[in-house]
Amino acid sequence: MGLNVGFDVGRAVRVAGGGLAAAGALAVGAAAGAALERLVMLRTARRDSSLPAPDFPTQVREVITADGTCLHVEVDDPGGAASRLTVIFCHGYALSLDSWRYQRRDLQGKARLVFYDQRSHGKSDRAEFDTHHVDQLGSDLFDIITALAPEGPLVLVGHSMGGMTIMALAEQHPELFKRRVFGVALIATSAGGLAEVSLGLPSFVGPVLQRLASPAAAALARQKAVVELSRRTTTDLGLLLTRLYAFGSVASDEAGRFVAQMIAATPIDVLAEFLPALQDHDKRAALAILQQCEVLVVVGDADRLTPPQHSAQIVHHIPGAEFVIVAKGGHMVFVEHHEQVDALLEELIDRVWRNITGFREEPVA
Repeated sequence: MGLNVGFDVGRAVRVAGGGLAAAGALAVGAAAGAALERLVMLRTARRDSSLPAPDFPTQVREVITADGTCLHVEVDDPGGAASRLTVIFCHGYALSLDSWRYQRRDLQGKARLVFYDQRSHGKSDRAEFDTHHVDQLGSDLFDIITALAPEGPLVLVGHSMGGMTIMALAEQHPELFKRRVFGVALIATSAGGLAEVSLGLPSFVGPVLQRLASPAAAALARQKAVVELSRRTTTDLGLLLTRLYAFGSVASDEAGRFVAQMIAATPIDVLAEFLPALQDHDKRAALAILQQCEVLVVVGDADRLTPPQHSAQIVHHIPGAEFVIVAKGGHMVFVEHHEQVDALLEELIDRVWRNITGFREEPVA
């Protein structure tokens, strides 16, 4: 099966309807569409009945950032001693706080859990296009901490773009990691160099498609009305592409549609505006700041978007970090293999609880 590496807006518009925009796969789908269309009817009959319903005990909050953007936040507070520790979850590109559904269920009662939608994602306000960059996301996270966890120990958990958010926060507020951030979990993320990722394609094809990704997304954004109309339903091809880039094993229909629907809910122009920032992201110099924390780095061995070598690079800069490569895991490893990832997160939280014995609470500076 040959690959047509030319960019065809018409084809991209049709393919984008199924969630192809996941982390730059817009251009990939346009290029590899001819090959993937032959697999469009492949479906798995297995259903994932364990996908938890969003019925958690929640306080809905709003946080206004420094630039006036309203962020949607949900807080699960068990009360009592467990509330002394706050765990904040930062979701990835094109997703929403709903992506943490398994973790939200399995970590109930372990600490005070805070989930929020990144700017222009989920239920948060649409922000100005020139704020769609990683440094702004780090600033937003600081605003979340200031508003909802101004004192007490913290654990920060980030997936993909959410991990980059934590790195940006560390660069901007290193003192926070010295005094209050006791634990960090970086899941399927990168400290830099995403523009060189092959996306699971031959080495001579991947870099070309990466260079096409931003202009491809911009071209789709200019056709926003047509694209959004086509994205309202999750097509077989879109579901297949979501599985290809989100999972490393045979995902259930339910898990695939769960991810595809979050992607489809993110406006195409938001995806286009964030994509160059992710490709330009480089926080390798800030990683040393995290050495003061308990650090967990998790990646799937079949992650095509943030491959294991990117996590290995993070660990290289953070000696002593726990590094786990999950077998048959893709970019959405925390959904696909949630039992294993949740056990690792629980162990991280337990280590933090041991470390904060006698911790003296201090307000955010």
